[in-house]
Amino acid sequence: MDFKIGAIDTCMPVNGDIANVPTNKAVTIQNSTIPFNSPDSTLGRHLARRLVQIGVTDVFSVPGDFNLTLLDHLVAEPELNLIGCCNELNAGYAADGYARARGIGACVVTFTVGGLSIVNAIAGAYSENLPLICIVGGPNSNDYGTNRILHHTIGLHDFSQELRCFQTVTCYQAVLNNLDDAHELIDTAISTSLKESKPVYISVGCNLPGIPHPTFSREPVPFSLSPRLSNMMGLDAAVEAAAEFLNKAVKPVLVGGQNMHVAKACDAFVELADSCGYAVAVMPAAKGLVPEHHPHFLGTYWGAVSTTFCAEIVGSADAYLFAGPIFNDYSSVGYSLLLKKEKAIIVQPDRVTIGNGPAFGCVLMRDFLSALAKRIKHNPTSYENYHRIYVPDGLPLKCEPKEALRVNVLFQHIQSMLTGESTVIAETGDSWFNCQKLKLPQGCGYEFQMQYGSIGWSVGATLGYAQAAPEKRVIACIGDGSFQVTAQDISTMLRCGQRTIIFLINNGGYTIEVEIHDGPYNVIKNWNYTGLVDAIHNGEGKCWTTKVYSEEELVEAIETTNGAKKDCLCFIEVIVHKDDTSKELLEWGSRVSAANSRPPIPQ
Repeated sequence: MDFKIGAIDTCMPVNGDIANVPTNKAVTIQNSTIPFNSPDSTLGRHLARRLVQIGVTDVFSVPGDFNLTLLDHLVAEPELNLIGCCNELNAGYAADGYARARGIGACVVTFTVGGLSIVNAIAGAYSENLPLICIVGGPNSNDYGTNRILHHTIGLHDFSQELRCFQTVTCYQAVLNNLDDAHELIDTAISTSLKESKPVYISVGCNLPGIPHPTFSREPVPFSLSPRLSNMMGLDAAVEAAAEFLNKAVKPVLVGGQNMHVAKACDAFVELADSCGYAVAVMPAAKGLVPEHHPHFLGTYWGAVSTTFCAEIVGSADAYLFAGPIFNDYSSVGYSLLLKKEKAIIVQPDRVTIGNGPAFGCVLMRDFLSALAKRIKHNPTSYENYHRIYVPDGLPLKCEPKEALRVNVLFQHIQSMLTGESTVIAETGDSWFNCQKLKLPQGCGYEFQMQYGSIGWSVGATLGYAQAAPEKRVIACIGDGSFQVTAQDISTMLRCGQRTIIFLINNGGYTIEVEIHDGPYNVIKNWNYTGLVDAIHNGEGKCWTTKVYSEEELVEAIETTNGAKKDCLCFIEVIVHKDDTSKELLEWGSRVSAANSRPPIPQ
């Protein structure tokens, strides 16, 4: 039997794979007694239980007078942990990082002053296709339509500005100012976030969370989403056309893109890679989605700043299949990729386009890749060509005793730290390029924000990811300029007892922007970063800081983080020269600068 709860069909999906919902916590519908109309059957409890049911056990929040009653109900839920953040922006970034590890995240802020503070982080999650529930404590339900002026607003009688801001960066908005439809709106919002893999906005009237209502039960019936299905005729036609296209090619290649994640197609991509024998690469934002120990893995395809020999093999191929690519100005290095549309099969989460020819809609990526793996001819030519021209990477020049530490030496040592129990988080900046060159061992996670590129994202995201995946030790590489934007929530990491390792790369400015367009605005005030973290620590929690100037000091610091301080938050400030950058940033920066500087086209 199928159940309908609010607007949600609760028939069990085939794979049961919805937002990492823990199956051992699911409530059995048959033979259960569900107490309706009890004093606990409130909006606040319903929302709290729904979050738990979809796999959220931590909610990131900043209190404000409009959300305090709602926070009481979240605190009262024994399976939820409410984590107070230092500001709304970091709460949003933390929910972003949490969603990357857990499959969905949640945050709670107050009306307008909190909502408009968090909207930048929600926009980033939208751009990265992350399911995220953004909950705002809204005005008293009696104030809607009264022509009153409320505090925390911009002083107009119409206080819908917050809602209008969120309409462009969320896939669904629910304003709960009436208990009669609150149940349906909550469930529709959560299910839409899961189905669309995007953030949603839920505004809860401040006087509603504690009021019982007949539509709520003390223990809400769990819902699950019906799986999306491919159009089988379209799937068969797409596979037939793609197999014909690829099987006649001499040296085809396979390239993975970041939308494989939202399509849940990473396993199908590997299945195809195993079957076809092609050389395999990933676009930069897809790093970590494909096992780097795969026998035909080349590295990152990023145009002129690709892994050595990768661009040559992809560019010289006579056919390429891109699974889930996003070709923006950053990923295309200022629109300079040497790709030809007529050679490409582009596979998006629900659409396949073959060369200049046919396109097939309602075809799911994972179904297409898996079916294609059974029809494709094995052809290792492109990988054999790569193997013939491959020359191993050289090692950085060895530092002299007490010589100033170089960035390439730093990342050589970070490489040696990586295990299957690690996750690397790379902040926007030169860490993008240095971390791309890391070779990830099996099981090692990797996250960065390629599409949105908001500096400061990594501090909050590190907090959220580490909270969602405590079995992993996060290694965050953050520039000094980015750290100054969001540094406060180091304190939240300490409150949560996290054991992250943060490499603060102190080179005195916004280095990535220097390489795009230099100016005095790219130089920042230097901080005593270890002193700042020590002050935040203030003797509460486990924290260890150090400042390193040379390779010897770096080696000693890494030994300490993996030894005596392995259960601590470790903050290592690395002092490097302001002009010490990767060669990839130099090349990328000049090309992006050229793209930004294109003159207007004459009308």
